[in-house]
Amino acid sequence: MAGGMARSVDRRDGAPPHGDTIQIGIAVDIPEPWGALLTQRRIEAGDPQAVPAHVTLLGPTEIPVAALPAVEAHLDRVATAHLPFALHLRGTGTFRPVTQVVFVTVAAGISECELLAAAINAAPQLHREARFPYHPHVTVAQDVAPEALDKVYEDLADFSAIFEVEAFTLFSHSGQTRWQPRRDFRLGG
Repeated sequence: MAGGMARSVDRRDGAPPHGDTIQIGIAVDIPEPWGALLTQRRIEAGDPQAVPAHVTLLGPTEIPVAALPAVEAHLDRVATAHLPFALHLRGTGTFRPVTQVVFVTVAAGISECELLAAAINAAPQLHREARFPYHPHVTVAQDVAPEALDKVYEDLADFSAIFEVEAFTLFSHSGQTRWQPRRDFRLGG
């Protein structure tokens, strides 16, 4: 394959999208063994949205199915223009009282995540008004009882993980299944 396609891995799972639109999201997956640990903590907190642990680069965004090839080409260019980087997750934080969220903080790699998120959001099909300023983090509990939020906040206060981010993933949701990985985009040229 030529160009950026050689740097990406197609991971299409499940059925093709139904209808004229599709929900997409873009994230950095948290590798093992930390990903499973943080996902399990979210499940134990009773979080009904306990998706695999990740750092969001673009939250759920509805686009026309016909725009998907252009979006993927844009993401390929973004990935090519950004180098791999170290991400350090350390300790916990919260967005309370604004939202009922506890998260693991990004201690290093913040600016790299911010630059990736801004570059991804620059595509006309992906631009959306944000409710809050972008703040890279890994959600470990959301919209659960205050006691559960407090417990996960305390239990993960000493959490630490350092790993190399070499790719980000495009996820899709057609309404028929849960979020599915569509394609990985490797960083660097």
